[in-house]
Amino acid sequence: MSERQQQQQQQQKTEQPVAKKSPTDFLEHILGRRVFVRLNSGVDYKGILACLDGYMNIALEQTEEYVEGELRNRYGDAFIRGNNVLYISTA
Repeated sequence: MSERQQQQQQQQKTEQPVAKKSPTDFLEHILGRRVFVRLNSGVDYKGILACLDGYMNIALEQTEEYVEGELRNRYGDAFIRGNNVLYISTA
């Protein structure tokens, strides 16, 4: 067996299986955590993800609104319509 084949075998033995995750798994995992939401308009929101639905309608708590990187407003609760969401990530 060549040295390259031995290295490949060794690598296969040490690699952990990768669990495939769907966007739904990600969203369920971040419920109750701080998130960053960017809208199509470029406005950003940071807050605690309270809930969301299949249309990506989002409810945030302790929400901060950022326009061009500058804090503009603070809201207790905010509701964002899903068709305005560009992406959501953990903060």
